[in-house]
Amino acid sequence: MADEAMQHFLHTPFAVVSFVFGSMIGSFLNVCIYRMPRNESIVKPRSRCPKCGVMIAWYDNIPILSWLVLRAKCRHCGQPISWMYPLVEALTGVLFLLVFWRFGFTLASPCYMALAASMVLVTFVDLTDWTIPNQVTFPGIPLGIALSVVGMFYPASELVVTDVFDSVLGVLLGGGSLYLLDKISLLVLKKRGMGFGDVKLLAMLGAFLGWRNVLLIIMLASVLGSIVGIAMLLISPHTAKKPAPREGDEETGREQPKGYYLPFGPYLAVAGLITLFLGNAIIKAYFSFLNVGQPVPF
Repeated sequence: MADEAMQHFLHTPFAVVSFVFGSMIGSFLNVCIYRMPRNESIVKPRSRCPKCGVMIAWYDNIPILSWLVLRAKCRHCGQPISWMYPLVEALTGVLFLLVFWRFGFTLASPCYMALAASMVLVTFVDLTDWTIPNQVTFPGIPLGIALSVVGMFYPASELVVTDVFDSVLGVLLGGGSLYLLDKISLLVLKKRGMGFGDVKLLAMLGAFLGWRNVLLIIMLASVLGSIVGIAMLLISPHTAKKPAPREGDEETGREQPKGYYLPFGPYLAVAGLITLFLGNAIIKAYFSFLNVGQPVPF
C-alpha cells in the first residue's frame, strides 16, 4: 500500500518530467530529421540556423518556448523558423507523457518512449525526404527481439511482447507481408508497391509489438493512408508525386520509382503508436462486434 501511495504521489510530477524530457528529445530529433538525409553528423557541429549558418545559443534552443519567444524568426538573420520544429518537440513530449500514463513506473516506459521517438523521426524524415533511416530500423529490429526475451523472464516489465517467438514471427510477418506486396505490385502493375524502408519499418514494429499486432498495424495504416491519400488527391491532384532525385543517385544506384506515390512510412508509424496504446482494446472491441468473444490464442 505504501508503494502504491508513493507512486500515486509521484505520478503527476513525473508526468510533467516526461513531457519536458520528451520535448528535449524532440529538439534532438529535429537535428536528426535535418541532417540524416544529408549524411551529416548528428553530434557536431552544434545546432545552427539553416538559413544564415549562425550557431544557436542555448537560450534560443529551449524546446517550444524559444520558437514562441522569437516569434518563429531567427534572432540573427530574421528569417522564419519552420513550424515543424516546435511541432516535433511538442509531439514527442506528448507521446512521452502518454507512454508514462499508459505504462507508469515500469521498464516498458523508457523502452516505448524510445520507440515513440523513433516513430516521430521516421515520420518526418519520410515526409520530407521519402526515406526511412536505416539507423532506426536496423538496430530497432534486434532491440525489439531482445526486449521480448526480457519480457519472458521479467513479467513485471509490462512489455507488450513477452515471447521471443511472437517477436521473431512479428519481424517475419511484418517485413515479409510488405515485401510480398511489393513483388506482387511489380509483377502485376510493373511498378514498386512499397519502398524497402517500409518493409524494414514494419519488421521493426513487429519485433516490438508481436505478430498479432502487425495485422492490426497493416489494417490501420491502410485505412489511414487511404483516407488521407484520397482526401489529398481530391483537394490537389498533383499532391502525390515522385520523390525528388538526389545528387549522386546515379552513382549509388538508387532506383528512381515509376509513377506517383505518397509515403507510407508515416501511416505505419501512426498505426504502430495507436496499436501500442490501444491495440488490445481495438482487438477486443472487434471480436465483441463480431459476437465471437475473446480471440483464441494460437
